[in-house]
This record gives sequence, C-alpha cells and structure tokens, in this order.
Amino acid sequence: MSLTVENQLSLLMDILDEQQQDCCAEVSEYQQIKRLVKSMLANNSITDEQLLQLLPEIYNYGRQGENVQNMEEHITTNKENINQWINAISLNQVE
Repeated sequence: MSLTVENQLSLLMDILDEQQQDCCAEVSEYQQIKRLVKSMLANNSITDEQLLQLLPEIYNYGRQGENVQNMEEHITTNKENINQWINAISLNQVE
C-alpha cells in the first residue's frame, strides 16, 4: 500500500517536529525524510510553489543528517529552517 501525498506530508511533518522538539534523531529518520521527499518530487504531486522550493532543502537536510557527527548540533543549526518547513507543510494539509 502506498502513501498518499497527504500521508507523506503528515509523516514528514511529524518526523521534523519530533526531531525539533527532542533535538535528536536516528540515521533511519534522515533516510526516511529523503525517501519521502524523493517520492513526492518524483510523483509531481505537490502543486504549492513554496513547498516545491523547500523540498530540495529538506532533502539536503536529510542527506546531511545521515552523515553528521553531532545530530543535536545539526538539528539546532537548522531549527529556523525546520520551523519554516513545518509551517509550509501544515499550510498544505487537507483538513
């Protein structure tokens, strides 16, 4: 069973929100972020221009997170970006 775009966005937002709150993450979470973004971009299912511009940034955050030595520092450094990404995703959530 494949996830809908809404499911993917919701999952992405949950992962980012949890990382931001806990200031920690697993390598598998960064890999999941990359897979979600890659899937959404490949399906051309995102129509929101702001989100389309942010998805590559989120992908890079995931890619960097896989290899970073200090996860807490990586999250803290990207805190403002994560806030921006969560806000953009939440605006695209279908109620």
